[in-house]
Amino acid sequence: MTDISALFDFSTIRLSFIADVIDPQPDHRAPALADRKGYPYVGIRDINPDGSINIETARKVELEAVKKQEQSFKLISGDIVFCKVGTLGSPKRIQPIPQIALSATLVLIKPKPIVDSQFLYYALDSNPVINQCQIEATGSTRQALGIQQIRRFDVPFVSLDKQKNIATFLDRKTAAIDALIAKKQRLIELLEEKRTSLINHAVTKGLNPNVEMKDSGVPWIGEIPKHWGVTRLGFLSTNIQTGPFGSQLHASDYIENGIPVVNPINLQNRNIVADYQKTVNQEMAIQLNRHKLLIGDLVFARRGELGRCEVVDKNSNGWLCGTGCIRVRINKRKADPDYLNLFISIPWVSSWLSLQSVGSTIDNLNTEIISMLPIILPPKEEQIEILRHIELKKYLFDKLIITIDRQIEKLQEYRQSLITAAVTGKININEEEIA
Repeated sequence: MTDISALFDFSTIRLSFIADVIDPQPDHRAPALADRKGYPYVGIRDINPDGSINIETARKVELEAVKKQEQSFKLISGDIVFCKVGTLGSPKRIQPIPQIALSATLVLIKPKPIVDSQFLYYALDSNPVINQCQIEATGSTRQALGIQQIRRFDVPFVSLDKQKNIATFLDRKTAAIDALIAKKQRLIELLEEKRTSLINHAVTKGLNPNVEMKDSGVPWIGEIPKHWGVTRLGFLSTNIQTGPFGSQLHASDYIENGIPVVNPINLQNRNIVADYQKTVNQEMAIQLNRHKLLIGDLVFARRGELGRCEVVDKNSNGWLCGTGCIRVRINKRKADPDYLNLFISIPWVSSWLSLQSVGSTIDNLNTEIISMLPIILPPKEEQIEILRHIELKKYLFDKLIITIDRQIEKLQEYRQSLITAAVTGKININEEEIA
């Protein structure tokens, strides 16, 4: 039989001509989720870069959902999955395992004999396909592609021999780039660990290594400077208030571009970030005046990832504490709010809060728990000194992390451009480069 791929020299071809594009859930109905003993329901985020499946992160479905898909198709090595909802594209050459179901957010792509599976994987990850995803996608809040749109995608194509050469070349080049990216990501992790350790030491041991120490009486904290005190957050506050409950605030009360309401999602990277899609008008703000935030207030996430806490500054002054948060108004004569926020950021605090939290399915805080939070407290002037020291050190760490982040971004851009250039014939790949 004539190899029709030999007739092509760096052209494009419709995806459906060279691969079967299968919708795992053609009825568009996601199966009912099961308990932890169910079977993996695999989405794009459950597939590692090497194509292996992380069954721990995958949601679970009943066996019936798995058998339904097995009646329609069989997963084999070399199959490619492609995301059609949310994070579009992100192809993965899957390493299948028994008894899994593919999420309705994916499409399954089975290469035909005229195309090398690894070449097609790279072609689907090239800029021409990424651009088509962006052009064809619909939806304002969550972008999506239809199965027919994906089947009509024009993908880079060349003779089978060249496909294999290109795939071999890209395997070697991308592996080297990925290894370098992994090293830089690990360096960032180490810097973040060092930064956390620096903060932990400063707020529990102080800055003077020669100071006389004493037992704090607090598990996991150990010794602290002798002249420091141990207290509870409630003793440092004038008021601790949970956000509005029940009939105080309904979803229908929200408007756009009014007074922001702060919930856990708005506590981000040492800042309080407004969502101007979820705000209230002036009249509602007056009704909720007891939940008004003032400069220096601490805002805790009441549920989810415990230990998230931010200080209200001039930008968030006058906003409202939402249902998912607790506001703590600090007595500034006793403690500096920014110092307290720094102390609350150490890992010990989140562990303590988790142990004290209530709720069977999700960690949940209340005002009593927040009030009882142990605080290691130096004198006020020493709090300010520690803050200044940490801010300088954090600035240096953050500057270095930003530099490495940019290096990673450049490497990722180079990786993407290399893939695109190789599959579209923009670079000449000779035998020496493949070997």
